[in-house]
Amino acid sequence: MLLGSVTMPAAMLSRLILVSRAISQHHVGSEDFSYMGMLYWAVSACSFGVLILCSMLQNLPGDTSSRLGGVPASTCSLFCTIFYMCSCYLSLTAKSYAAWHATMNLVWYLCHGIATVALIRHILHKFPYCASIGEALLVTSGLVLYAGDMLALSLSKILSSLLFMEHAFVEYGTKSEIHMVLQGMLLGILLFPSFYKSVLYVGCLLTSSNKSGAQLGRGWAYVGISRSMVFYFSLIAMLILIVPAWMMFAEDFHIHPLQWVVIFVFTEPLKRTTLCIYWISVICASVFRFYNISKQSKIERILLRKYYHLVAVLVFVPAIFFEPTFLDLAFGAALAVFLIMEMIRVWEIWPLGHIVRKFMNAFTDHRDSEILVISHFSLLLGCALPKWMSSGYNDRPLVPFAGILSLGIGDTMASMVGHKYGVLRWSKTGKKTIEGTVAGIASVLVACFILLHLASAGYILSQHWVPLLLAVTLSGLLEAYTAQLDNAFIPLVFYSLLCL
Repeated sequence: MLLGSVTMPAAMLSRLILVSRAISQHHVGSEDFSYMGMLYWAVSACSFGVLILCSMLQNLPGDTSSRLGGVPASTCSLFCTIFYMCSCYLSLTAKSYAAWHATMNLVWYLCHGIATVALIRHILHKFPYCASIGEALLVTSGLVLYAGDMLALSLSKILSSLLFMEHAFVEYGTKSEIHMVLQGMLLGILLFPSFYKSVLYVGCLLTSSNKSGAQLGRGWAYVGISRSMVFYFSLIAMLILIVPAWMMFAEDFHIHPLQWVVIFVFTEPLKRTTLCIYWISVICASVFRFYNISKQSKIERILLRKYYHLVAVLVFVPAIFFEPTFLDLAFGAALAVFLIMEMIRVWEIWPLGHIVRKFMNAFTDHRDSEILVISHFSLLLGCALPKWMSSGYNDRPLVPFAGILSLGIGDTMASMVGHKYGVLRWSKTGKKTIEGTVAGIASVLVACFILLHLASAGYILSQHWVPLLLAVTLSGLLEAYTAQLDNAFIPLVFYSLLCL
């Protein structure tokens, strides 16, 4: 839990430090630094909110575990809240904001924390045993951050039009078109379940107004309308109509996002279509090969899934070198497909629901829930988040590779070597071995040496290897320590250390 609560703020703080170096070299403007500061305080509010929730839930009579150094957890929570509010307010007033504007921003950040707590409680109630609180925090903080940013832009538009406000509702910097497309489309897909259920409920009310509540779910069957067709039409309406309209209003996006994507892909058709063909070929060959192995072989599924980590290396590394901006868009497209496929699997949407469920069952293990399968999401996000966060100015050539190095190389080698040769275990109850950890650290260092040589000629001679060795070692030890889905945490920790 503590690991999840500090990972996102640490990553945002590291990015903030990197952007501050860019300002001193006049590569970015002060508005970008202010925007990154806003994101940092918003993410910190999300983390503080969840920490306070957990401490108050544990603050039971006679529960000594709810005390930190003899101090009740509620007192610590109150102190942390006051410290956060004072630090944030001083940071805002230091920018020469008016008092009312600084207060408005502070309240807005606190709303992020409240929304994160409410969303985590909802997720853990609806999907128990699918994720720990720390893992849920990573997902909900990202969702709240995306939604809060779009909502702030919308409110700024409305308030500036109605009240002629001089200042924007929040500070925001220059966002790339890819960032805007990813934000709008992914947010639309994440909000789609609520939209879909609302459409179903309204349809049931219209077609079954005289039926009891227990019969509302079968309302569509009485009029011969397929629930699956409602799903597909609702999804099309969300992605084709609602989300683009919102983006055009809030972000002044003057072209339909899907049309922009087509234009972007065919701006350099040879390189980007060739890369797409390469991705599809590698992924299809790997999926069919590993699926057949899973049905015929007795190999452990945890090792079988590590082969997908190696596939991630084959897929993503060439793209980072030759088409890094296109890779940002491809990561978002892959995440969108994963989300839609998971909805189809969970709701058993015809005709793909049973097929997707059968396929996913071949790769799940004890860490996946019967309700949600999230391991492939954590692998994709683990590779994508460092790349997304390193977009724009970046003076650390290994930062975009943080997820691929830690998951595709380090985690894979640690599991394979530890499983085959591991003898000395880190704990009596755990499965992770010292031999595996050493192999993972050594393999990442070798990969860093190769990537530095390829990424920037001559840079390897000026690379400070002591900080790099420290970053790789700490990430490797953390991978051996964590019992959660380390795909979600290790890349962000490694990214944070590489940015410094």
